[in-house]
Amino acid sequence: MAATAKPATKSEILTKIAETTTLSRKQVASVFDALAEEIKFAVGKKGSGIFAVPGLMKITVQNKPATKAKMAMNPFTKVMEMRKAKPARKVIKVRPLKALKDFAK
Repeated sequence: MAATAKPATKSEILTKIAETTTLSRKQVASVFDALAEEIKFAVGKKGSGIFAVPGLMKITVQNKPATKAKMAMNPFTKVMEMRKAKPARKVIKVRPLKALKDFAK
C-alpha cells in the first residue's frame, strides 16, 4: 500500500481486503462486525478487560479513580487556579504489539 495524506475509509478497507482474500465484501464486513462485538464483550463489564488481536494490538481497560477539586498552578501563566473534580471513569487503551512495532520501523 502506498502512503497517502489521509487514512483509508471503511469502504476502501473492506474493498481492499475483499480483493486480497477469497471473501466477498459483505463477508469481510461481517467479520469486522463480529470482531467489534468480541472486543465490546471483552472490555465490557462482564469481560476480562483485555482483548488482543494477535500480532497487532492489545486493547485494555484502565480504571481511573475520581479526583477532588484542588488548587494548582497553571504552568503557563504561573497563577494558582481551581481545578475541577473528575468522576471515576474507565479509559480504553490500545497498545501495539511487537509485530506491529517492528513493521513501523
